[in-house]
Amino acid sequence: MRFPKTVRAFFLLAWLLSSNTVISQAQQLSPAIRLNQIGFYPNAAKIAIVVGEASDEFQVTTPDLKKVVFKGTLSAARQNAISGKTARTADFSGLKTAGTFVVVVLGVGHSYPFEIKNDVHRAVAIGSLKGFYYQRVSVDLPAKYAGTWSRPAGHVQEDTHVRVHPSAVSPGRPEETVLSSPRGWYDAGDYNKYIVNSGITVGTLLSLYEDFPQFCQRFEINIPESGNKVPDLLDESLWNLRWMLTMQDPADGGVYHKLTNPRFDGMIMPDKANKERYVVQKSVTAALDFAAVMAQAGRIFKPFSRELPGLADSCVTAAVRAWAWARKNPNQLYRQNEMNEKFDPDVLSGEYGDRDASDEWIWAAAELYVTTKDDAYYQAVNLFPDDKMPLPSWAQVRLLGYYTLARFEKSLSPLAQKDFPKLKKQLISLADGLVLDVDKQAYQTVMGKSAQDYIWGSSSVAANQGVALIQAYRLTNDKKYLRNALTNLDYLLGRNATGYCFVTGFGDKPVMNPHHRPSVADGIEAPVPGLLSGGPNGNAPKQDKCAGYTATSADEMFIDASCSYASNEIAINWNAPLVYLAGALEALQKAQ
Repeated sequence: MRFPKTVRAFFLLAWLLSSNTVISQAQQLSPAIRLNQIGFYPNAAKIAIVVGEASDEFQVTTPDLKKVVFKGTLSAARQNAISGKTARTADFSGLKTAGTFVVVVLGVGHSYPFEIKNDVHRAVAIGSLKGFYYQRVSVDLPAKYAGTWSRPAGHVQEDTHVRVHPSAVSPGRPEETVLSSPRGWYDAGDYNKYIVNSGITVGTLLSLYEDFPQFCQRFEINIPESGNKVPDLLDESLWNLRWMLTMQDPADGGVYHKLTNPRFDGMIMPDKANKERYVVQKSVTAALDFAAVMAQAGRIFKPFSRELPGLADSCVTAAVRAWAWARKNPNQLYRQNEMNEKFDPDVLSGEYGDRDASDEWIWAAAELYVTTKDDAYYQAVNLFPDDKMPLPSWAQVRLLGYYTLARFEKSLSPLAQKDFPKLKKQLISLADGLVLDVDKQAYQTVMGKSAQDYIWGSSSVAANQGVALIQAYRLTNDKKYLRNALTNLDYLLGRNATGYCFVTGFGDKPVMNPHHRPSVADGIEAPVPGLLSGGPNGNAPKQDKCAGYTATSADEMFIDASCSYASNEIAINWNAPLVYLAGALEALQKAQ
């Protein structure tokens, strides 16, 4: 009797799966299998997503496909609510053996290799923080620290001879006054420096230190300051913090919005970019972001008074003065087009313009209150105007203030203690909304429930969702928040609709062509490592008009091309929550 082909295939498959034989040693690498390309903690969840048609069974094998270490059954098919494509889950959480493996699916192929081990994301945490070193202004990056990506210093002369733009004049600093404002980080793919974006960036990095100080003490990234008595995370943050201090007008405490060329540079190396630079108009958002960060820095650096004498006190003084300026100038918002109508030269670099400073007031008030223990700051603004809990972005920093109040719960004054139950409830409600129905999503990640997640810089949405979940875990010790935070790191490292690992220098399908001037101009094939690409952006084709977009769904609207600044630029405010998320998960890995 001869069985039909389908029956014969069934018996063959059953025989293969009942033995220790690999499903098929002829399996090819398949882009349809999406997973964290770095790896997994031994005791944490381990998931791969198979896109499209697939058989029911899967195996995990050694990379040479010769030894089966785990066998399982794919989940039922789910439809991606954004693209309509089907996806099935290969859950191999039961595999806890350390080693390097691949997922194999009959008729589909095998995945990129991944590791299972303790500290599996340590390299990503180190690399993403080291990414800031590569953005340093005013200093050579020697091979000892920068490796292949060593380069001469950029903007040494330009940033020690910065001119006061006509929009920024004040008593004692007339037009064309020359200032010195070196250091800092290049903001993104361009070579300018912006206080508003530096605010959320440094604030997020310092928050990792406040939440996980012991982890940060041993978090070394090979920078010139490594080995001193200050943790590398703080040393790297200081490179930008010291620049920020130079952006405050000593006469009145106001803070310049940005230090910039009138126009963006071309795709050239930093030392070749020698256009005249300006400090541009003071703004209330710059002053308040500055005040928040300096207040936070004041309490963090206080224990390092021997290594950094006077720094902590200087930061608090600067914060108080910036706050006072903002109180006197609450309507001084930065509107670049209006400014350009009044003053020359026109400034056409990143605006970071904000039409509502209420969130900056909340953040600055919270940080100053916690640092000074003065209830006057707590009472100065309406800290809880509504029940909204918007994720942090450069234009929305309210949650940073709430995180600070939460982490200092035990030392709040009686005035703030009264509000704390409400704050805690709202933060947990935010987290509960993020984790709701994750198991029903195509990629089983918090990121991507809605096409609205896929905005300019969507990777930072994923990272900041993860940070919010870490905060909820710290408030409750409920591991569901920790488990779901990890899904978003999985997303950033390859378990997504594009199949890319969005961190340069990591994974087997990494971003190779970010919109980042040094990575384009240095003549090196591999981009500067440790930088987080902006990621899928449903509106990218309209925003940068870069040729090559073929996707029709927001979660796939990404191209690995340097012209795609709307989907593939890098930015310091995107890297910072990645540092926090990867660092926090490393610090908490034993709780997984």
